Amino acid sequence: MKQTLVLLVVGLTPSLLGKHTPSLAKLAERGGQRPLATVVPAVTCSVQATLMTGELPSVHGAVANGWYFREVSEVSLWKQSERLLAGEMIWDAGKKLNPDFTCAKMFWWYNMHSSADWTATPRPMYPADGRKIPDHYTKPGSLRDELNARLGTFPLFNYWGPTASLRSTEWIVGATEHVTETRQPTLTLVYIPHLDYDIQRFGPDLSHPRMQQALRDVDAAIAPLIESAEREGREVIVVSEYGITPVTEAVHINRALREAGLIAWRDEMGREVIDHGESRAFAVPDHQIAHIYVRDPADVAAVANLIANLDGVETVVGKKGKREMGLDHPRSGELVAIARADRWFSYYYWLDDAKAPDYAATVDIHRKPGYDPVELFVDPDLKMPKLQIGWKIGKRKLGFRGLLDVTSVNRTNLVRGSHGRITDRAEDGPLVISTRPDLLPEGAVAATGFKQLVLDHIFK
Repeated sequence: MKQTLVLLVVGLTPSLLGKHTPSLAKLAERGGQRPLATVVPAVTCSVQATLMTGELPSVHGAVANGWYFREVSEVSLWKQSERLLAGEMIWDAGKKLNPDFTCAKMFWWYNMHSSADWTATPRPMYPADGRKIPDHYTKPGSLRDELNARLGTFPLFNYWGPTASLRSTEWIVGATEHVTETRQPTLTLVYIPHLDYDIQRFGPDLSHPRMQQALRDVDAAIAPLIESAEREGREVIVVSEYGITPVTEAVHINRALREAGLIAWRDEMGREVIDHGESRAFAVPDHQIAHIYVRDPADVAAVANLIANLDGVETVVGKKGKREMGLDHPRSGELVAIARADRWFSYYYWLDDAKAPDYAATVDIHRKPGYDPVELFVDPDLKMPKLQIGWKIGKRKLGFRGLLDVTSVNRTNLVRGSHGRITDRAEDGPLVISTRPDLLPEGAVAATGFKQLVLDHIFK
């Protein structure tokens, strides 16, 4: 078996590879590079599940970063249990080929209760007093203490939100260095999130100084992993999940459904909270795709027509279209909408910002019934934002309850990049780089074929 390192550099595309990414560019020159034919939706959970299992969402069940759990009439995003997935995991396939095969799964998604040998993933603590305390979850549990002793507490607030930065990527790299040194896994899977933040903030335009800096930063951060792998004789594979395209505004799909009388809500202390179980139709937006759940089959055609006529919607598909996309799974909505390349879907369902739910202006990925990239920005209307944020955090540390409401509920035009649809040009889409060009196909690497490609690097 040949030890192999897989670096998942989110948002990296052929068009971004070059002078600002010298380590990655040299790796591609010495080895080989191909486009990745990704899946729909081209979002983290769906793509990673396909890369791990070799299956489409119609089989593994990760139809987006979250979905409507019909049994409890609730929308949940970013669930972490691997037991939500169907299909054979790559490390289980490896163990069948050689029982000595081991795998370290560093911050890839569906990383709790995993059958991999060693895992680490963000997992804050939520005490009953309402605080969110940075932490991470590992298998075995003792690995968490090792990593904390070596690197300090996982910088959760630098992993997502307005303060998301290179610091979380550097922590993940340090954690990976420790695990590879002390465990020597056959396969090491590493999630590198940094590019994703800044491309959503500033767009993928290479002329933007912040984009150039983000590329230099992520390249420098992962260079030690590439160098140590080459020095110690490991194969290296770099993969990305999707390409991010420039966007101008959101499509407020749930507001259209509400105006059509299809969404139910209840008043809670002057704020409107959506009631999914009583709604006739609602959308769970996720970047540039949205699952639309329609309670009565008789309403499906009318809802499809309503959504298809919204400005910014590229297409709406039902049973046949979902089957062709590999999205015909019970967790999918009755309909799936895809936005135009320059638009994305908001989860907003309220019509008056004064009645928005209290979580709307906070960073709260588990409470919001849809993905919200506006969480990457401090509300530009806040006066003296650093002072206000410091004051709110200070009160929390003193034991006072209060909202950390520092993001916007209406500034969707802040978002400059999004993903979820297949990009129009391969050079703007995801890629695969390998130190073994002889193992790469002539054309694109199918996302469903990536699992076998990795196993070939290890066993051939």
